[in-house]
Amino acid sequence: MTLRIAINGYGRIGRSLLRAAHHRDDTAGLEFVAINEPAPAQAIAHLTRYDSQHGRFPGTLAVAEDTLNVAGHSIKLLPGLPGSALPWQTLGVDLVMECSGQPGTRASAHEHLDAGATRVLFSQPAAADVDLTLIMGFNHSERRAEQRILSAGSCTTNALIPVLDAIETDFGLQRVASTTIHAAMNDQPVSDGFAGDDLHRSRSALNAVIPMPTALARGVSRLMPTLDGKVECLHLRVPTTTVSALDLTLETTHRTTVQAITETLKNACAGRYHQVMDLCDDPVSSVDFAHDPHSTVIDTTQIRVIDDHWVKLVCWFDNEWGFANRMLDIAIAIANDPSA
Repeated sequence: MTLRIAINGYGRIGRSLLRAAHHRDDTAGLEFVAINEPAPAQAIAHLTRYDSQHGRFPGTLAVAEDTLNVAGHSIKLLPGLPGSALPWQTLGVDLVMECSGQPGTRASAHEHLDAGATRVLFSQPAAADVDLTLIMGFNHSERRAEQRILSAGSCTTNALIPVLDAIETDFGLQRVASTTIHAAMNDQPVSDGFAGDDLHRSRSALNAVIPMPTALARGVSRLMPTLDGKVECLHLRVPTTTVSALDLTLETTHRTTVQAITETLKNACAGRYHQVMDLCDDPVSSVDFAHDPHSTVIDTTQIRVIDDHWVKLVCWFDNEWGFANRMLDIAIAIANDPSA
Protein backbone atom coordinates (compact mmCIF):
# COMPACT_ATOMS: atom_id res chain seq x y z
CA MET A 1 0.00 0.00 0.00
CA THR A 2 0.97 3.66 -0.30
CA LEU A 3 1.28 5.25 3.13
CA ARG A 4 0.04 8.85 3.19
CA ILE A 5 2.17 10.84 5.62
CA ALA A 6 1.79 14.25 7.25
CA ILE A 7 4.69 15.94 9.02
CA ASN A 8 3.59 18.00 12.02
CA GLY A 9 6.41 20.42 12.81
CA TYR A 10 9.03 21.09 10.16
CA GLY A 11 12.21 21.67 12.14
CA ARG A 12 15.49 19.76 11.98
CA ILE A 13 13.93 16.28 12.12
CA GLY A 14 10.92 17.14 9.97
CA ARG A 15 13.15 18.45 7.19
CA SER A 16 15.59 15.55 7.56
CA LEU A 17 12.68 13.13 7.07
CA LEU A 18 11.72 14.65 3.74
CA ARG A 19 15.34 14.91 2.59
CA ALA A 20 16.24 11.37 3.65
CA ALA A 21 13.17 9.98 1.90
CA HIS A 22 14.44 11.47 -1.36
CA HIS A 23 17.95 10.09 -0.81
CA ARG A 24 16.72 6.52 -0.39
CA ASP A 25 15.58 4.10 -3.09
CA ASP A 26 13.10 2.17 -0.93
CA THR A 27 10.54 4.89 -0.15
CA ALA A 28 8.26 4.51 -3.17
CA GLY A 29 5.52 3.31 -0.81
CA LEU A 30 5.60 6.58 1.15
CA GLU A 31 3.70 9.68 0.03
CA PHE A 32 4.14 12.94 1.92
CA VAL A 33 0.84 14.78 1.59
CA ALA A 34 1.03 17.61 4.15
CA ILE A 35 3.34 19.67 6.35
CA ASN A 36 1.83 21.55 9.29
CA GLU A 37 4.27 24.34 10.12
CA PRO A 38 3.73 28.03 11.05
CA ALA A 39 6.73 29.27 9.02
CA PRO A 40 5.88 31.03 5.72
CA ALA A 41 5.84 28.89 2.58
CA GLN A 42 8.90 30.61 1.10
CA ALA A 43 10.87 29.97 4.29
CA ILE A 44 9.83 26.30 4.26
CA ALA A 45 11.02 25.99 0.67
CA HIS A 46 14.30 27.78 1.39
CA LEU A 47 15.10 25.66 4.45
CA THR A 48 14.31 22.52 2.48
CA ARG A 49 16.51 23.55 -0.44
CA TYR A 50 19.54 24.67 1.62
CA ASP A 51 20.87 22.98 4.76
CA SER A 52 24.06 23.82 6.64
CA GLN A 53 24.63 20.21 7.73
CA HIS A 54 23.25 18.15 4.86
CA GLY A 55 23.82 20.36 1.81
CA ARG A 56 21.48 21.25 -1.03
CA PHE A 57 18.30 19.31 -1.65
CA PRO A 58 19.07 16.76 -4.38
CA GLY A 59 15.82 17.09 -6.35
CA THR A 60 13.64 19.77 -7.88
CA LEU A 61 11.74 21.97 -5.46
CA ALA A 62 9.28 24.84 -5.86
CA VAL A 63 6.55 26.53 -3.84
CA ALA A 64 3.21 27.93 -5.01
CA GLU A 65 0.84 29.47 -2.46
CA ASP A 66 0.06 26.64 -0.01
CA THR A 67 1.81 23.84 -1.91
CA LEU A 68 5.40 22.61 -1.80
CA ASN A 69 6.29 20.77 -5.00
CA VAL A 70 9.10 18.29 -4.35
CA ALA A 71 10.50 16.17 -7.18
CA GLY A 72 7.14 16.23 -8.95
CA HIS A 73 5.03 15.55 -5.85
CA SER A 74 2.71 18.13 -4.27
CA ILE A 75 2.69 18.57 -0.49
CA LYS A 76 0.00 20.73 1.08
CA LEU A 77 1.34 23.37 3.48
CA LEU A 78 -0.75 24.07 6.57
CA PRO A 79 -0.03 27.19 8.69
CA GLY A 80 0.62 25.55 12.05
CA LEU A 81 -3.00 24.59 12.65
CA PRO A 82 -4.09 23.34 16.09
CA GLY A 83 -5.16 19.73 16.45
CA SER A 84 -8.88 20.43 16.23
CA ALA A 85 -8.46 22.11 12.83
CA LEU A 86 -6.17 19.58 11.15
CA PRO A 87 -7.65 18.16 7.92
CA TRP A 88 -6.19 14.67 8.28
CA GLN A 89 -9.44 12.91 7.38
CA THR A 90 -9.91 15.00 4.24
CA LEU A 91 -6.32 14.33 3.19
CA GLY A 92 -6.54 10.61 4.00
CA VAL A 93 -3.53 10.69 6.32
CA ASP A 94 -2.36 7.24 7.40
CA LEU A 95 0.56 8.37 9.56
CA VAL A 96 1.38 11.65 11.29
CA MET A 97 5.08 12.06 11.96
CA GLU A 98 4.86 14.26 15.04
CA CYS A 99 8.01 16.40 14.97
CA SER A 100 6.79 19.58 16.65
CA GLY A 101 8.35 18.81 20.02
CA GLN A 102 5.03 18.82 21.85
CA PRO A 103 4.80 16.31 24.73
CA GLY A 104 4.65 12.71 23.56
CA THR A 105 1.44 11.83 25.36
CA ARG A 106 -1.70 9.92 24.45
CA ALA A 107 -3.65 13.17 24.76
CA SER A 108 -1.51 14.99 22.18
CA ALA A 109 -1.59 11.96 19.88
CA HIS A 110 -5.38 11.80 20.07
CA GLU A 111 -5.57 15.31 18.61
CA HIS A 112 -4.26 13.78 15.38
CA LEU A 113 -6.32 10.60 15.66
CA ASP A 114 -9.51 12.57 16.34
CA ALA A 115 -8.72 14.68 13.26
CA GLY A 116 -8.77 11.53 11.12
CA ALA A 117 -5.20 10.17 11.10
CA THR A 118 -4.77 6.41 11.43
CA ARG A 119 -1.50 6.44 13.40
CA VAL A 120 0.89 8.85 15.11
CA LEU A 121 4.67 8.42 15.35
CA PHE A 122 6.45 10.71 17.82
CA SER A 123 9.98 11.86 16.98
CA GLN A 124 10.92 11.93 20.66
CA PRO A 125 10.66 9.77 23.77
CA ALA A 126 7.02 9.46 24.76
CA ALA A 127 5.07 8.73 27.92
CA ALA A 128 5.13 5.17 29.21
CA ASP A 129 1.49 4.60 28.22
CA VAL A 130 1.94 5.02 24.45
CA ASP A 131 1.27 1.81 22.55
CA LEU A 132 4.91 1.11 21.64
CA THR A 133 8.33 2.74 21.64
CA LEU A 134 9.80 1.16 18.56
CA ILE A 135 13.56 0.66 18.13
CA MET A 136 14.38 -0.87 14.76
CA GLY A 137 16.28 -4.14 15.07
CA PHE A 138 15.40 -4.48 18.75
CA ASN A 139 11.62 -4.70 19.10
CA HIS A 140 10.19 -3.88 15.67
CA SER A 141 8.57 -7.33 15.51
CA GLU A 142 6.32 -6.35 18.45
CA ARG A 143 4.33 -3.86 16.36
CA ARG A 144 0.65 -4.72 15.99
CA ALA A 145 -2.15 -3.23 13.86
CA GLU A 146 -4.08 -2.01 16.90
CA GLN A 147 -1.10 0.05 18.11
CA ARG A 148 -1.92 3.53 16.84
CA ILE A 149 0.31 5.68 19.07
CA LEU A 150 4.00 4.99 18.50
CA SER A 151 7.29 6.60 19.46
CA ALA A 152 10.62 6.25 17.67
CA GLY A 153 12.45 7.00 20.93
CA SER A 154 15.35 9.43 20.62
CA CYS A 155 18.55 9.55 18.60
CA THR A 156 20.51 8.49 21.69
CA THR A 157 18.12 5.64 22.55
CA ASN A 158 18.48 4.32 19.02
CA ALA A 159 22.27 4.64 19.28
CA LEU A 160 22.53 2.91 22.66
CA ILE A 161 19.97 0.08 22.67
CA PRO A 162 21.49 -1.99 19.81
CA VAL A 163 24.91 -1.96 21.50
CA LEU A 164 23.54 -2.90 24.91
CA ASP A 165 21.30 -5.60 23.45
CA ALA A 166 24.14 -7.27 21.55
CA ILE A 167 26.53 -7.28 24.51
CA GLU A 168 23.86 -8.22 27.06
CA THR A 169 22.84 -11.21 24.94
CA ASP A 170 26.37 -12.63 24.74
CA PHE A 171 27.97 -11.55 28.02
CA GLY A 172 25.25 -10.25 30.33
CA LEU A 173 25.32 -6.75 31.81
CA GLN A 174 25.66 -5.81 35.46
CA ARG A 175 26.00 -2.02 35.12
CA VAL A 176 25.89 0.59 32.38
CA ALA A 177 27.27 4.15 32.50
CA SER A 178 26.75 6.31 29.43
CA THR A 179 27.81 9.86 28.60
CA THR A 180 26.26 11.39 25.50
CA ILE A 181 28.53 13.95 23.81
CA HIS A 182 25.91 15.71 21.74
CA ALA A 183 26.12 18.35 19.02
CA ALA A 184 24.56 21.71 19.87
CA MET A 185 20.83 22.12 19.25
CA ASN A 186 18.44 25.00 18.61
CA ASP A 187 17.13 24.95 22.19
CA GLN A 188 20.44 26.57 23.24
CA PRO A 189 21.23 30.30 23.00
CA VAL A 190 24.01 31.45 20.68
CA SER A 191 25.23 33.85 23.37
CA ASP A 192 24.62 33.75 27.11
CA GLY A 193 20.99 34.40 27.93
CA PHE A 194 18.04 33.18 29.95
CA ALA A 195 16.78 29.86 28.58
CA GLY A 196 14.43 28.61 31.29
CA ASP A 197 14.89 27.10 34.72
CA ASP A 198 17.90 24.97 33.76
CA LEU A 199 20.74 27.44 34.25
CA HIS A 200 23.21 25.18 32.45
CA ARG A 201 21.24 25.88 29.28
CA SER A 202 21.69 29.65 29.66
CA ARG A 203 25.30 29.52 28.47
CA SER A 204 26.47 30.08 24.89
CA ALA A 205 26.28 27.01 22.65
CA LEU A 206 29.23 28.33 20.64
CA ASN A 207 32.02 28.22 23.20
CA ALA A 208 31.18 25.86 26.04
CA VAL A 209 30.70 22.19 26.86
CA ILE A 210 27.36 22.23 28.68
CA PRO A 211 25.83 19.56 30.94
CA MET A 212 22.17 18.91 30.14
CA PRO A 213 19.47 16.82 31.82
CA THR A 214 18.67 13.48 30.23
CA ALA A 215 16.02 10.80 30.70
CA LEU A 216 18.02 8.23 28.73
CA ALA A 217 18.47 5.88 31.69
CA ARG A 218 14.72 5.75 32.26
CA GLY A 219 14.13 5.06 28.57
CA VAL A 220 16.67 2.23 28.51
CA SER A 221 15.12 0.63 31.59
CA ARG A 222 11.66 0.68 30.01
CA LEU A 223 12.94 -1.06 26.90
CA MET A 224 15.30 -3.44 28.72
CA PRO A 225 13.72 -4.16 32.12
CA THR A 226 16.61 -6.45 33.11
CA LEU A 227 18.73 -3.29 33.37
CA ASP A 228 16.33 -1.40 35.64
CA GLY A 229 18.37 0.27 38.38
CA LYS A 230 21.64 -0.63 36.66
CA VAL A 231 21.91 2.29 34.19
CA GLU A 232 23.07 5.86 34.74
CA CYS A 233 23.47 8.46 32.00
CA LEU A 234 24.94 11.93 31.57
CA HIS A 235 24.56 14.33 28.64
CA LEU A 236 27.00 17.00 27.44
CA ARG A 237 26.35 19.48 24.61
CA VAL A 238 29.42 20.49 22.63
CA PRO A 239 29.90 23.32 20.09
CA THR A 240 29.64 21.26 16.91
CA THR A 241 26.75 21.36 14.43
CA THR A 242 26.12 17.69 13.81
CA VAL A 243 27.23 14.17 14.81
CA SER A 244 27.25 13.04 18.42
CA ALA A 245 28.96 10.28 20.37
CA LEU A 246 28.30 7.87 23.21
CA ASP A 247 31.07 7.17 25.71
CA LEU A 248 30.06 3.86 27.31
CA THR A 249 31.35 2.01 30.34
CA LEU A 250 29.83 -1.46 30.79
CA GLU A 251 30.33 -4.15 33.40
CA THR A 252 29.67 -7.59 31.93
CA THR A 253 28.45 -10.64 33.84
CA HIS A 254 30.75 -13.03 32.00
CA ARG A 255 34.43 -12.64 31.18
CA THR A 256 35.25 -11.03 27.86
CA THR A 257 38.02 -9.57 25.71
CA VAL A 258 38.39 -6.82 23.13
CA GLN A 259 38.32 -9.46 20.40
CA ALA A 260 35.17 -11.09 21.79
CA ILE A 261 33.31 -7.77 22.13
CA THR A 262 34.32 -6.81 18.60
CA GLU A 263 33.11 -10.15 17.23
CA THR A 264 29.78 -9.86 19.05
CA LEU A 265 29.17 -6.39 17.64
CA LYS A 266 30.28 -7.48 14.17
CA ASN A 267 27.78 -10.35 14.23
CA ALA A 268 25.00 -8.04 15.41
CA CYS A 269 25.73 -5.62 12.56
CA ALA A 270 25.47 -8.47 10.06
CA GLY A 271 22.33 -9.86 11.70
CA ARG A 272 19.34 -8.23 13.36
CA TYR A 273 20.95 -4.77 13.34
CA HIS A 274 21.89 -4.78 9.66
CA GLN A 275 21.65 -1.18 8.35
CA VAL A 276 21.01 0.04 11.92
CA MET A 277 24.42 -0.51 13.52
CA ASP A 278 27.87 -0.50 11.93
CA LEU A 279 31.54 -0.80 12.84
CA CYS A 280 34.40 1.45 11.79
CA ASP A 281 38.04 0.33 11.97
CA ASP A 282 39.57 3.56 10.62
CA PRO A 283 41.14 6.38 12.67
CA VAL A 284 38.24 8.82 12.21
CA SER A 285 36.57 11.73 13.99
CA SER A 286 33.01 12.98 14.35
CA VAL A 287 32.88 14.85 11.03
CA ASP A 288 33.34 11.57 9.16
CA PHE A 289 29.87 10.43 10.27
CA ALA A 290 27.87 13.40 9.06
CA HIS A 291 25.02 12.13 6.89
CA ASP A 292 25.57 8.53 8.03
CA PRO A 293 22.21 6.70 8.00
CA HIS A 294 23.05 4.23 10.79
CA SER A 295 21.70 4.69 14.31
CA THR A 296 25.14 4.00 15.73
CA VAL A 297 28.66 3.26 14.48
CA ILE A 298 31.05 1.60 16.93
CA ASP A 299 34.63 2.87 16.72
CA THR A 300 36.65 -0.35 17.02
CA THR A 301 39.86 1.63 17.62
CA GLN A 302 38.39 2.75 20.95
CA ILE A 303 37.25 -0.60 22.40
CA ARG A 304 38.94 -1.40 25.72
CA VAL A 305 38.48 -4.17 28.31
CA ILE A 306 39.74 -3.96 31.91
CA ASP A 307 39.95 -6.97 34.25
CA ASP A 308 37.88 -9.14 31.89
CA HIS A 309 34.58 -7.43 32.81
CA TRP A 310 34.83 -3.65 32.34
CA VAL A 311 34.25 -2.57 28.73
CA LYS A 312 34.81 0.90 27.24
CA LEU A 313 33.24 1.86 23.91
CA VAL A 314 32.80 4.94 21.74
CA CYS A 315 29.87 5.04 19.32
CA TRP A 316 29.30 7.74 16.71
CA PHE A 317 25.91 8.80 15.32
CA ASP A 318 24.47 11.58 13.20
CA ASN A 319 21.79 12.67 15.63
CA GLU A 320 19.60 14.07 12.84
CA TRP A 321 20.17 11.90 9.79
CA GLY A 322 20.41 8.53 11.51
CA PHE A 323 17.26 9.14 13.56
CA ALA A 324 15.29 10.41 10.55
CA ASN A 325 16.21 7.22 8.70
CA ARG A 326 14.88 5.09 11.57
CA MET A 327 11.57 6.96 11.45
CA LEU A 328 11.44 6.25 7.73
CA ASP A 329 12.20 2.58 8.42
CA ILE A 330 9.17 2.46 10.71
CA ALA A 331 6.98 4.13 8.08
CA ILE A 332 8.18 1.67 5.42
CA ALA A 333 7.43 -1.26 7.74
CA ILE A 334 3.88 0.04 8.24
CA ALA A 335 3.43 0.57 4.50
CA ASN A 336 4.67 -2.94 3.74
CA ASP A 337 2.54 -4.61 6.41
CA PRO A 338 -0.14 -2.34 7.92
CA SER A 339 -1.83 -5.36 9.51
CA ALA A 340 1.23 -6.20 11.65
